[in-house]
Amino acid sequence: MFFVSAGIVLTAFATYFVCSKIMPSKKENNQTYVTEITTTDSENLSDKNSFTNEVSEPMVELQQNPGIILPVSSGTISYTQDELQNINVYSMCNEAVVNINTKVTAYDWFLEPYVQDGGSGSGSIIDKRGYILTNVHVIQGATKIYVSLFDGTQYEAEIIGQDLDSDLAVIKFNPPQGMELKTISFGESENLKVGQKVIAIGNPFGMERTMTTGIVSGIGRPIQNSNKRIIRNMIQTDTAINPGNSGGPLLDTTGKMVGINTMIMSSSGSSAGVGFAVPSETAVRVVSDLIRYGKVLRGSLDAKIFQNSYRIAQYSGLDITSGVLVSEVLTGGNAEKAGLKGGTEAVYYGNRSSIVYLGGDVITKIDNIVISSLADYYSALESKKPGDTVDVVVRRNKKEVKLKITLVE
Repeated sequence: MFFVSAGIVLTAFATYFVCSKIMPSKKENNQTYVTEITTTDSENLSDKNSFTNEVSEPMVELQQNPGIILPVSSGTISYTQDELQNINVYSMCNEAVVNINTKVTAYDWFLEPYVQDGGSGSGSIIDKRGYILTNVHVIQGATKIYVSLFDGTQYEAEIIGQDLDSDLAVIKFNPPQGMELKTISFGESENLKVGQKVIAIGNPFGMERTMTTGIVSGIGRPIQNSNKRIIRNMIQTDTAINPGNSGGPLLDTTGKMVGINTMIMSSSGSSAGVGFAVPSETAVRVVSDLIRYGKVLRGSLDAKIFQNSYRIAQYSGLDITSGVLVSEVLTGGNAEKAGLKGGTEAVYYGNRSSIVYLGGDVITKIDNIVISSLADYYSALESKKPGDTVDVVVRRNKKEVKLKITLVE
């Protein structure tokens, strides 16, 4: 009687959750990074299973399962509402979380290649055709990628696309005919509040489909990832995230993915209560482009730029030591038409392998985002599309000049 009643109660509360149907799991990437917080400024996500690209083409439509509604029954086992939320989120979503393991090529003392185990991580099935969302650093450098479903079955996957700027990647395996995969739907990260409960499911230290809970402890965090790119609007959480959680979902209490667990801030390499997730509003845009094009189409200035420094400023007689210098602009390009100026004095840069031109504009702001470094520059353009127009502030002859530049691909 005890077990029957418990089962009824567990079934009951599933009314509130909207995951979909899938298969297996396994380990995760042993790469977790000590991050650096930089300064930057802070796309609207639909609550549906199809995306709308407001800038140009419609978002890729993902094939997912409909929400599951179950009746509420009474029973003799007593659970708090918080416990029921946890139980139901896990029961609805855990089968849509996979374990990702990789093989990499290494070389012996005689420079002969051989294959060895790479990293491991987590991923979320976001489409019934076998598309999985994970982190770039989980699959980086892999020669073979394997995904393990909840039932222990394992399949080889291929990379569909990856984006260093957001540390997000889409991989795909081919499910056998007749296999009905569970999927996880995207939630609305832009409406998250500090103090809101969130749930992580992943494979920390190889412990398959482990769930941890916590709260949103910060929003809008600009965090520098392992690729030296700043990801803006990161979600900070005290939910325990450890090596192996990377690429797994951060869920709200309705079972929707509001973030993708990506990194922690730790001196030991293990969870210290400060974890970070890429917001779902970023993931929606990135996933759509990765599935359609294999890359993310971002707008950029048709100009060559490089990092300013104290030494360069001193040599060039600049009155600022930060920002990015414009070396060259494309003749007849949008940047040149808008008035952006390149340099005229050729000098060696770095290890004398490249030549840059001094004397051009120094970019200090893009759309009111302060540009101190190349990381800031790429971060400011991360959400921009070709054809967007941005406000650019440059330092020229020790004065500020404001320009409007239409971005190109």
